[in-house]
Amino acid sequence: MESVRKRVAVIGGGIAGLAAALRLRDLTPPDTEIIVYEQSGALGGKLRTGELAGVTVERGAESFLMTGSDGTESAAVALVRRLALERALVHPRKVPAALAFGGRLAPMPAGTLVGVPADPTRLGDLAHAETGHDADDGRPLLAEGADVAVGALVRERYGPEVVDRLVDPMLGGVYAGRADRLSLEVTMPQLARTARVEHTLGAAVRAAQVASRRVPGQPVFGALDGGLSRLVGAAATASGARVSLGLPVRELARTADGWRLLLGPVPMPRTDDVDAVVLAVPAKPAARLLTGVAPVAAEAIGGLDYASVALVALALPPGTPLPELSGFLVPPSEGTLVKAATFVTRKWARPANAPVIVRVSLGRAGEEERLQFDDVVLTERARRELGELLGGELPPPVASWVQRWGGGLPQYTPGHLGRLTAARAALPPGLALAGAAFDGVGIPACVASGERAAEDLSKAWEASL
Repeated sequence: MESVRKRVAVIGGGIAGLAAALRLRDLTPPDTEIIVYEQSGALGGKLRTGELAGVTVERGAESFLMTGSDGTESAAVALVRRLALERALVHPRKVPAALAFGGRLAPMPAGTLVGVPADPTRLGDLAHAETGHDADDGRPLLAEGADVAVGALVRERYGPEVVDRLVDPMLGGVYAGRADRLSLEVTMPQLARTARVEHTLGAAVRAAQVASRRVPGQPVFGALDGGLSRLVGAAATASGARVSLGLPVRELARTADGWRLLLGPVPMPRTDDVDAVVLAVPAKPAARLLTGVAPVAAEAIGGLDYASVALVALALPPGTPLPELSGFLVPPSEGTLVKAATFVTRKWARPANAPVIVRVSLGRAGEEERLQFDDVVLTERARRELGELLGGELPPPVASWVQRWGGGLPQYTPGHLGRLTAARAALPPGLALAGAAFDGVGIPACVASGERAAEDLSKAWEASL
């Protein structure tokens, strides 16, 4: 019997959706039609390479982890290899980072895992830990299947200063969230695993560090020469997918053989019938599309909150002095709108005699109203606060831009993985979820999520034959 050509829709053209499309290309017959629907005017989502004063500066994610939490090659590196981009791999310079608090920059302490120290007695005056609370009470820190907020665990074992001065700025730099509301399972999976075995937080951190230990000298982070948009373009091309830009998918409905997508503006709707769908969009749009076809899954994922952030890139006059740092993080207790800064000029190889490039991150979860200023005001606020944190006024920039990511960073509360498992179990055959809303932020997590979605669909098809 002759097989019928399959059609798959990937809704969402970020890196998770593109990774799904590429993996589907590898797993399905060559004549499978893959369509990527992206409602904006460009692929890539939060991978967007920009330019400032003639220098390449990322407008979103600037790098990816080279290894996973188990010490093996990350999904992002595997994708780079799959796309034959290894020769374009570049790595940041080995320049230290710092924490800004109390009007000074303090070196980032060694021996911590996302800010959680293995030995809190070695923090000096950076944070004073209540070490007597981290006692062995005869059972693992975390019960099997349980989850807890990172801040709750660290406060209980080490006290508030370690959370406020170390863990909060570290998690804030990645998630723009607060440690007291973020899931340990999602944001620090390696520590969650060891906490289910070890009886003290110190022992759990040490075990997690051993499990994720990299080969000596191996770079921690990678990027691509010319910008991460190269990854987007290469993945889209290699997938062979048909790309539809600027056409939102408004509804999803069952058909006798698959799924019908309702597309485009309300006055001029279009439809497309496909055999399977990957939903690689944020949680709320995914929940809206699932409401009529998988209400249990929609309810499980629809409550995920997001934080909004803004990036301000400043091109300062050549020769503007900066500390010998890759950048710094700012604890929320400092009260600044600036939560982090990257000294692009120090961190990455850039042309000599070029302007001094600094990328400043503004905003945390719950602070959306503090970003409600025009670009001119935000840029001046970033320059002023940056100067105060560095101990002196900075000159006006020769060029600048502002990139806003409204609702850009998922806030995974405890129990997220359980809710996600329930959502996926409630999906009808032929539907899969992918993206940061579900499986974690960062390029490796998004790539792995997209690939998993493709594999889930492929397995379901094989099982139905």
